[in-house]
Amino acid sequence: MRGLRLPSGAELPVLGQGTWGMGEDASERASEVAALRHGLDLGLGLIDTAEMYADAEEVVGEAIRGRRDEVFLVSKVLPSNSSYAGTIDACERSLRRTRTDHLDLFLLHWRGGVPLSETVSALIELREAGKIGDFGVSNLDTGDMDELWGVEGARDCATDQILFNLTRRGPEHDLIPWCREHGLPVMAYSPIEQGRLLGDPVLAEVAERHGATPARIALAWVLAGEGLCAIPKASRPEHVEQNRAALDITLSDADLAALDERFPAPERATPLEVL
Repeated sequence: MRGLRLPSGAELPVLGQGTWGMGEDASERASEVAALRHGLDLGLGLIDTAEMYADAEEVVGEAIRGRRDEVFLVSKVLPSNSSYAGTIDACERSLRRTRTDHLDLFLLHWRGGVPLSETVSALIELREAGKIGDFGVSNLDTGDMDELWGVEGARDCATDQILFNLTRRGPEHDLIPWCREHGLPVMAYSPIEQGRLLGDPVLAEVAERHGATPARIALAWVLAGEGLCAIPKASRPEHVEQNRAALDITLSDADLAALDERFPAPERATPLEVL
C-alpha cells in the first residue's frame, strides 16, 4: 500500500475504508464487519470513523479485534464536544467503542463555537499522553486553516479531511494547494459521491476503456492527485475488492482530459462543501 508522509513522520495509507452509516442496521452488522476485515486482508489498513456515528465505532472495534497492529485508525470529535475537557472525554469514549488504547489520528469533525486554540490544547494533551498518534481537522476551509496555523501548537496538524470527488472539485482552487504548500495530506471522503456519479456516461466510457467499473475510475482519479488519499465506504466484501482494485489503474492523459471536460475544475474560489 502506498502511503503519504504526515508531518510527524507517520505514514497515512492512500486508500482506506470509510464507515459512515455502519452499525445503524443490526441486520447488516455481520456484513459490515466482514467487509472491514476483508479490507484488512487486502492491505486496506486505514479505517476512518467518528463519534458522530458511534454505532460505526463499535463495528470497527469488532472488526479490528486481534488485528489492531494492522490498522491506521482515525476518529473524530464533534464540534459540540470540542472543549478542552470535552475533547479528552470524546477520545476516551471512542477508545472504548473501538476497543483500543490509542487512535492513530484524531480529528476535529468540523468547526463549531469552541475556539480552535482550546481544541488544539486538548489534542496536544492527548498526543502527549499516548492516546493519539497525530491530530488533524476535517471540513475546514482555507480561511479556517489560515486561522488554525496561528494557534500555538497547531502546526503539528496532520491533515484536513474534506469532501472531494469529480463533482466536488472546489478545493482544487485554493484549499488543496494550501495543504500542499504546508505539507498536509488531504483525506477525501465520499470520493464516489455516495454512488451518485456512477451513472455518468463519460465516466462509463473511461471505465470501459480500462475494463473497470465507474467506481474504480472515480477512485483512481482521486488517488492520482498529489498528496491525496481516499476513504470510500464499502459494506460488503465484494465492494471492498472493487475499491482496492482502483490502485491498479493508471489514467491516461486522454482519460484525464475527458474527465476534466465533463467535470471541470473550478475557475474561482468556492465555499467548501460538506455532506
